[in-house]
Amino acid sequence: MNTNEISETAGTPGEAYTRRRFLQNTALAVGAIELGIAGIARAQSATEPVMTMAGDPDSIQPFQVNFPDEALADLKQRILATRWPEQEAVTDDTQGVQLSTIQAVAKYWVTDYDWRKFEVRLNALPQFTTEIDGLDIHFIHVRSKHENALPIIVTHGWPGSIVEQLKIIEPLTNPTAHGASAADAFHVVIPSLPGYGFSGKPTAPGWDIARISRTWVTLMKRLGYAHFVAAGGDVGAQVVDELGVQAPPELLAIHSNMPGTVPDDVAKALNNHEPPPAGLSADEQHAWDQLDFFYKKGLGYAIEMSNRPQTLYGLMDSPIGLAAWMIDHDIRSEELISRAFAGKTEGLSRDDVLDNITLYWLTKTAVSSARSYWDYSATAKKGFFDVKGATVPVAVGAFPDEIYTAPRSWAERAYPKLIHYNKLPKGGHFAAWEQPQFYCEEIRASFKSLRA
Repeated sequence: MNTNEISETAGTPGEAYTRRRFLQNTALAVGAIELGIAGIARAQSATEPVMTMAGDPDSIQPFQVNFPDEALADLKQRILATRWPEQEAVTDDTQGVQLSTIQAVAKYWVTDYDWRKFEVRLNALPQFTTEIDGLDIHFIHVRSKHENALPIIVTHGWPGSIVEQLKIIEPLTNPTAHGASAADAFHVVIPSLPGYGFSGKPTAPGWDIARISRTWVTLMKRLGYAHFVAAGGDVGAQVVDELGVQAPPELLAIHSNMPGTVPDDVAKALNNHEPPPAGLSADEQHAWDQLDFFYKKGLGYAIEMSNRPQTLYGLMDSPIGLAAWMIDHDIRSEELISRAFAGKTEGLSRDDVLDNITLYWLTKTAVSSARSYWDYSATAKKGFFDVKGATVPVAVGAFPDEIYTAPRSWAERAYPKLIHYNKLPKGGHFAAWEQPQFYCEEIRASFKSLRA
């Protein structure tokens, strides 16, 4: 069955959501083409990608989100029924997400959080699905009103989703309302990775980074874009690095905020728990220290998901178990998320965090997204942070609270066609989500030289 045909009552409450077909309602189809977030006037020109008919192998169909009330009631009931462990035996978070933090998450989730507000926000965006290589791919597609806007595809990671990129859509598509010029405009495409969010869940192995990269090229061509740029972080950074290796003729350049720049001698020493190579600069030593800590203290989630993802049944049964697993990605991300539930407003809000976690819960993608790591690692020839060999123009945004802040010296060696490098004053692993203004400024500057 095409997943766009699932009804609001199909499956369990946690699975049920609406995917409306292209010809189901003429008004809906027209509305989905026209809709954008507030302030965006979308271009209507001869170059606008044409919606294909349902039944066509390249069909692009409008998409809307509407989970039933029963799914939300079930979520609340499960949170209230949580069996809590005793408090951690230390006074800090060295044993993981602290009990006080996760209980604050639970309290806000049950008493104040409103998923319906997020549904409205999503449904105000032009969302679509299309089948590529046997799998339904969900994506947001917002075109700028400005002529000569540059098409960009932005890819999220784990434990993120399309939620990460929502704040950058308006500034990138409508730059004149955000202190930039019409010459800085982008047409923005934000897909959900296979196994994540509203994209299909692979039923067989093989959806590795190389296959996803090829799928993104197909998607952009299907939308009518002869040339485009690509950006991403976390898994999205692996996708753009691989795009840079594949170097399809449609790809102009890539941007990464978690680039693969670690030299071979450094990677070898890190993996073997050896001392750092001699002669590192101050920036390189700082990157070493960050990576050394992550390799020793922060890789637990990735090891489990790369080796035994199906074992994570608890994430499907307990929303609090899922929330804790997602919050404890890396130490700086955990700190940035935890502070949202301690009354601090810098970066992510409590609603930001719970929009993302609730999306995973309602779409039942905790295990399917974990299985993606198994697929990625099965064919990976390089480590996450290693040099991949991109041959296209590359831009690097080095954020201070990322897992590691890539030094310029490593970026220049890793990317022979480095066109932009910038150390940002703020931002971490979820750069576009945490610091959308800095991220948008970074994206504009990264690709400015290509506009001519």
